Amino acid sequence: MFLKVMTFNIQHCKNYRTGKIDFDIFADAIKSVNADIIGLNEVRGKGENPDFEAQAKILAEMTGLNYFFAPAINVKNGGPYGNAILSKYPVKKAEIIIIPDPAEKKYNDSYETRCVLKAIIDVGCDVTVLVTHFGLNPDEEENASETVLKNVTDEKCVLMGDFNVLPDSVYLNPIRERMTDTADNLGYTLYSFPSDKPDVKIDYIFTSKEIQTISAEIPAMVVSDHRPYIAVLEI
Repeated sequence: MFLKVMTFNIQHCKNYRTGKIDFDIFADAIKSVNADIIGLNEVRGKGENPDFEAQAKILAEMTGLNYFFAPAINVKNGGPYGNAILSKYPVKKAEIIIIPDPAEKKYNDSYETRCVLKAIIDVGCDVTVLVTHFGLNPDEEENASETVLKNVTDEKCVLMGDFNVLPDSVYLNPIRERMTDTADNLGYTLYSFPSDKPDVKIDYIFTSKEIQTISAEIPAMVVSDHRPYIAVLEI
């Protein structure tokens, strides 16, 4: 069977052009792609700040999809924040796996606790889908890579998200040993950031080795600060 999957850092549904939260433009973008399974990064949940609404639930209702929200942190005076999944197919099981923070913070850049959303999607057979968002510092990225590798399966597995690393990163090497980058055989690089003039590849879709990539693309959408990344897979 064929599955269209998409990873999309939605920057808490902030319209890149206007700087305002805009559910309509994000729901329209998601519907226009017509993907079967969508991994979302930088998603807010309902909190004490009125700007923290149940974004995964809202987008699911607007697009007619199933969903699961996986908060990694609770923003002070804000609300929960993390990753989410939308799916045409039933989410059979889902869990939140917190990526361990580095024991000693060695860098000056901002540290943030991150997570992996691990879901079992019933597409007629069980497919394991992992949605993640790596940190900005090398020690965070190392921990994220190790956490992902503990949770991938060697069959019927899709890993996607904003990895915050370039394709030659050492933290992708162990993932590449077990999985296939859906963009590997294109002959050109799929740049996704920034959305208005993309020249950086930090968003990825990996699959277990037996899954075949039929196509991979990044549509020219300026909705979030990232463009979405889409792959059609044969399971």
